[in-house]
Amino acid sequence: MSGSVTFTDEARETDRALTEIDHLVDWLALLTPTNLDTVEAGFRESGWRTMPELAYPDLPDGFDGLRDRLLALKVRGLGNTDIEALVLEKQRELDRQIQLVRLRGRSGFTMAAIDMFGNVDASLLEAAEKVLASVPVEDRVEAPPVDAKHFMAAAREEMERYRQRDERFDFAVVEEKTPGTHLFTSAGNLHVAFDYECPETRVYPLVQHEIGVHSVTRFNGSLQPLTMLEGGLADYDDLQEGLAVLAEYLCGDMPPSRLRVLAARVVAARMAIDGCSAADIFAAMHEEHSLDEDIAFDTTVRALRGGGMTKDALYLDGLIDVLAYLRAGGDIEFLFIGKFAFKQRAVLHHLLDAGFLKPPALMPEIFTGEDGRQRLADVRRLHVEQLYTESITA
Repeated sequence: MSGSVTFTDEARETDRALTEIDHLVDWLALLTPTNLDTVEAGFRESGWRTMPELAYPDLPDGFDGLRDRLLALKVRGLGNTDIEALVLEKQRELDRQIQLVRLRGRSGFTMAAIDMFGNVDASLLEAAEKVLASVPVEDRVEAPPVDAKHFMAAAREEMERYRQRDERFDFAVVEEKTPGTHLFTSAGNLHVAFDYECPETRVYPLVQHEIGVHSVTRFNGSLQPLTMLEGGLADYDDLQEGLAVLAEYLCGDMPPSRLRVLAARVVAARMAIDGCSAADIFAAMHEEHSLDEDIAFDTTVRALRGGGMTKDALYLDGLIDVLAYLRAGGDIEFLFIGKFAFKQRAVLHHLLDAGFLKPPALMPEIFTGEDGRQRLADVRRLHVEQLYTESITA
């Protein structure tokens, strides 16, 4: 490590404490509804007019004390202004995450979500509407669906391939017992609902989205001296989701319907901010934007989680940012050193150039293999409304 970067014992202690608190504030799991099957059944029976109330997991023991613990940390006078800036940002973000969870289902949640994930501004909404207007509503013959067991087997094989490359890669595939929760990655582990299904052609792209990006960047971050890069620096979600969607495209199967869903999520998030009802959001998704009933329901619920959440707008927003970065000649490997936001790029480049941070230990083959490199070269010339592949028939 270069002597030009000072990493004091105090800085190291604060960094590790923030990482530990980050593990405990599992906001994604705590904002994932636990009664989606009954909510969907009730909403469907009402003719998609009245959505039953969403329920959430109980808060873990000690959750209420996390904020006091967080704010008691030493975050100033740590010996390096770059590290101090990253620490201060992360402390503020964790405080926002704790507040977001505590406000679920209560007045003020949407404002907290906007503070956490950002607003859906006019330019992002315009980009989403351009995708929905220009990307075709495909009449596609899908590959036969596969069930959760098939998907989990493929995911475990991918985990094992990474483990063979580096035995420290110790994440797992977890079967979720809550119906309707689909897929999500938490602490590097891939959670798959027991009732999950998807077309066979989508298995590999979704595995790359979840494991190839979310798990791999967490692993690479865990090997950095700055452990916050494991759980993620402040506001990392935007870049993570944009990079993960790009991974799907590089697999060679990014159907128009997938890109349209990402754009529809932006519209749904904007409608949730504006106080639209579940019925109105569902109607816009299904009738105006041609999402089928199951996907329209999922998009509606995702927008209304907690009381109105803007996180799902990040997928398209992050993808737009990643494409702009690549068009400007950005280095793809740099994006895999850990979990971070583009706004921290200059600081991280400085720490990398000084030898304090390390290049990524693992890279997904879809970004480094011959086919992936060619597709990535092509992507550098594309705009978001062009990022879909021709139909693959069964």
